[in-house]
Amino acid sequence: MAAELTAQELIAKHRPTLDQALEAIRTRAYWSPHPEHPKAYGENGSLDAAAGKAAFDALLGTRLDLGQPGTDDWVGGEVSPYGIELGVSYPHADLDVLLPAMKAGQRAWRDAGAETRAMVCLEVLKRISDRTHEFAHAVMHTSGQAFMMALQAGGPHAQDRGLEAVAYAYAEQVRTPGTAEWTKPQGKRDPLALTKRFMPVPRGIGLVIGCNTFPTWNGYPGLFASLATGNAVLVKPHPRAVLPLALTVQVCRDVLAEAGFDPNLVALAAERPGEGIARILATRPEIRIIDYTGSTSFGDWLEANARQAQVYTEKAGVNTVLVESTDSYKGMLSNLAFSLSLYSGQMCTTPQNLLIPRDGIRTDEGHKTFDEVTADLARAVDGLLGDDARANALLGAIVNPDVKARLEAAAGLGEVALASREIANPEFPDAVVRTPVIVKLDGARKYWEGADADVAYLSECFGPVSFAVAVDSAADALDLLRRTVREKGAMTVGAYTSDTEVEQAVEEVCLEESAQLSLNLTGGVYVNQTAAFSDFHGSGGNPAANAALCDGAFVANRFRVVEVRREA
Repeated sequence: MAAELTAQELIAKHRPTLDQALEAIRTRAYWSPHPEHPKAYGENGSLDAAAGKAAFDALLGTRLDLGQPGTDDWVGGEVSPYGIELGVSYPHADLDVLLPAMKAGQRAWRDAGAETRAMVCLEVLKRISDRTHEFAHAVMHTSGQAFMMALQAGGPHAQDRGLEAVAYAYAEQVRTPGTAEWTKPQGKRDPLALTKRFMPVPRGIGLVIGCNTFPTWNGYPGLFASLATGNAVLVKPHPRAVLPLALTVQVCRDVLAEAGFDPNLVALAAERPGEGIARILATRPEIRIIDYTGSTSFGDWLEANARQAQVYTEKAGVNTVLVESTDSYKGMLSNLAFSLSLYSGQMCTTPQNLLIPRDGIRTDEGHKTFDEVTADLARAVDGLLGDDARANALLGAIVNPDVKARLEAAAGLGEVALASREIANPEFPDAVVRTPVIVKLDGARKYWEGADADVAYLSECFGPVSFAVAVDSAADALDLLRRTVREKGAMTVGAYTSDTEVEQAVEEVCLEESAQLSLNLTGGVYVNQTAAFSDFHGSGGNPAANAALCDGAFVANRFRVVEVRREA
């Protein structure tokens, strides 16, 4: 296969970016090569807002032919949470044809080496970045994210996470030198001498099982970590969010072919309604790596049954914020209100349980009772979302009927501190838009300390639902936090306290239970946001996820180092 993109051209173009990424993961300082502002696009081959929208509109009602082998049908049926039928159809694969075709190109991809693979991945990311506006509409109309969030989280932030995975993958592969001269002295006899070669060898085909809410943000780390370590990658999108990942696969295949590699190293596995292809694929012997984001039940099933594969899961958790005291009461309320509202709480990092002492908290505005704190937080959310245009821009749309049902049922669980209300979206009248609900619950120890405790706040209620949980003391709050993280997991933990001892205690709980902690956030950084190259998303150390995005452990077991030695 003739290469239109040579390795030398790719290295000249992308090596500086890789070097900056390697420096960023070393220092953990802020850095991103992908601009967040919509107006940053439109030059040097990238699509501006109008061109991106036109490109998306041109996709509607079309067949996205990826040129994959083994296509035996065409499937589709995505309907936007904003009410638009996308009408895009995708190839359905005969796995007995597609999987062998994917394996066929792995030898050349393996032999290309870590640097060339990284450069090809960076070219893919660059082309995706140039189409950020187009991808933003694809993410918006499959996930229900509001446009600006879809552009940022589905575009540059997702691309950052992909690049971060490539940087970690490259660093782990070059940790071992490619060759070594080994000489062992033997006294008066001639020394023993060997020439040794060390080759990173991929595990096999990686399977990325996509999610509905963040198809690119959650999909790119596994995709690029596996591809950069020499593995072929099969992408199985969520049936309601196929388009963003199908476009990604298309770009991957184009770049691989232009660089002289087999495009079948990356392929799409779209499914018929109710087919359940993820279970079928997960236990195929060809599948050696699985990346999954979604429900705990299926994540647990994968970990138990996909025995032939290295499985990386991000599942459900119960994210908790301890509110013990604060030196910035208004800042705390504002920060929490935004965190509860963003994307209608449909983030794996959104706070659910707010643990507040029933006797109240100390603040810079004096003592506040439990009821005052919850009422003031409700007013802060109402104030944030009081203008419908602003509310639509923050909330997006409810992604599926299950989230709506949980939201409606939550009001019956306890006293409602903030009722959810319906908001009309003039641009998309069929969108289901709801403000968050806050429910007050009793967190007395007697309700949760039993081994079989069955209370609402000990289970994830995914969506715009939060519980203000009245606890007897800070110590009880810490014990409840510990139990919640240990048994249910947490992607994020937050705490507000002006007490040094309480701060140290909550930090110790999070260290012992491996939970990522944010302390006293009152400005423009929120507990449910993480920055690539600096923040770890999840820890891999509690039941919410068995991996972190992104660290060395996320990439190092996607390949093994095989040694070939010869006498010198």
